[in-house]
Amino acid sequence: MESFVYTTSPSHVIFGPAGKSSSQLLNRLECREHHAVLILSTPGQAEKANVLAHALTPNTVGVFSKAAMHTPIEITREAVQAAEDLKADSIVSIGGGSTIGLGKAISIRTGLRHFCIPTTYAGSEMTPILGETVDGIKTTRRDIAIIPETVIYDVSLTMSLPLAISITSGINAIAHAVEALYAPDTNPIIRLMAKEGIGALSQALLIITASPQDLEARTKALYGAWLCGVCLGSTTMSLHHKLCHTLGGSFNLPHAETHAILLPHTFAYNSPAVPSAARDLAYALGDAEGDAVKALNSLLDRLSVSRALSNYGLREEDLGRAASIAVRNPYGNPRKVEEGKIQELIRRAWAGEHAKADL
Repeated sequence: MESFVYTTSPSHVIFGPAGKSSSQLLNRLECREHHAVLILSTPGQAEKANVLAHALTPNTVGVFSKAAMHTPIEITREAVQAAEDLKADSIVSIGGGSTIGLGKAISIRTGLRHFCIPTTYAGSEMTPILGETVDGIKTTRRDIAIIPETVIYDVSLTMSLPLAISITSGINAIAHAVEALYAPDTNPIIRLMAKEGIGALSQALLIITASPQDLEARTKALYGAWLCGVCLGSTTMSLHHKLCHTLGGSFNLPHAETHAILLPHTFAYNSPAVPSAARDLAYALGDAEGDAVKALNSLLDRLSVSRALSNYGLREEDLGRAASIAVRNPYGNPRKVEEGKIQELIRRAWAGEHAKADL
């Protein structure tokens, strides 16, 4: 048996029947004696935030609905000021990774307790990681104080999630677990969670594609996203996340879509160095031939994922600069990161090609 270190998350997770989020949250807030809650959302989730604010009356002091992708510092500063002006004693984020990221950014700066209700499959709610963008550069930091105090999973809030967002945020979560399979600080418990999370999410997403209102599949997807988020929060990020952070922070590419497109390519690049992870991934995806790269390509095809970064605004003339930024201050990776090969990896993703393990 290998030697390893396993640290559990201090976050309190409530995974219960659909439609119970507001009552569970109110109980949790009152238990913590919080009576001045600031609710966070993106502009697109403002209606859900206002419904939640009404449900929590009179414990709510306001709603801040300006959360944005990649957590730009100027939005964070505005939100922190709003929390101070309203004398908030806690914050509640309702939404996906953008809103949860803003909640983390406020919490780590102010010390306010962060309560979280995820409505996508991104998994950010289970991590002590904060990614922020300043002057076009996205950086990350890790601190146990960043992780939300309480996470409430309510499947009813994912039933109206558009199919395209369901698929890309689900692949985003799968990417978290894939990197955890070969992270330098992985361990047997995390690998079990990773395989279970990948299997649950991939199976659920295929059903959701055909039947978006399937409650059992939506529940299974949220369960898988939770496990994948735990994996990300428990291990070191590698090349995949570095490239996603580079393309998102410096070129304003959409977060989940970028993760989905890059995942087969980044795993293909690393696969020669991580044969056991490749076997585990192929098993989790149900590939009888044991070809993890082929299985990832097939999954994205079956889910009708748009495969080209060029569709989201990345220009061919940006490829060299993207590769140059990506190899600066590289994250730990099982295979040496070489700028020329990374540029070709990005080019393939830009062009929408299928991933190949030949770099």
